[in-house]
Amino acid sequence: MADEEGASPRELILEACRRNNTSLLEETLADLASSASKAKQDPTGYVAKTLNEAFDGVGNGCLHVAATYGNYEILDLLLDQEGLEIDELDHLEKDTPLHKAVRYVNTLTPSTWSAGHPIVDILLDAGCDPRIRNKAKLKPVELVDPRNKDLRTILQKGEYNFTSAGDVVEEEDDGPTGSASDSE
Repeated sequence: MADEEGASPRELILEACRRNNTSLLEETLADLASSASKAKQDPTGYVAKTLNEAFDGVGNGCLHVAATYGNYEILDLLLDQEGLEIDELDHLEKDTPLHKAVRYVNTLTPSTWSAGHPIVDILLDAGCDPRIRNKAKLKPVELVDPRNKDLRTILQKGEYNFTSAGDVVEEEDDGPTGSASDSE
């Protein structure tokens, strides 16, 4: 679907992620879905495949790019796309988008750290795994500036929630209470 006269869908997606350009991303996703429909392909699958294969020159996927720049609105749009790989590793550091989000928050001044926390929150809420280690064997929580106790707590809670998600104990249902021998 590469347009010979302009940027490819991959280039448009990555540019939208860099610039927090929600209009460009929405338009590109709509164009991809329309092209898939015309070609009698599954639009949702085609959009997801295109997003999952959109890497920049150094191997960052679209979620990585949006997280690197702290672009919440783009992350919100991307995370609404069915079939998007949310724990994709970049090619250089083997970082997940969550690692990139923590690195982004670390670039902020301590007085503005809290403004970056929603970037981490949205990725955790979407199901990004905070237990994944990068090439340096570090989890996102281990990248947090030691002075940023709030972000450390957010990631620790996220890790706990992710780990304990399957630990729900269900009570057995023994049926109605009381003795069956009482009835005759």
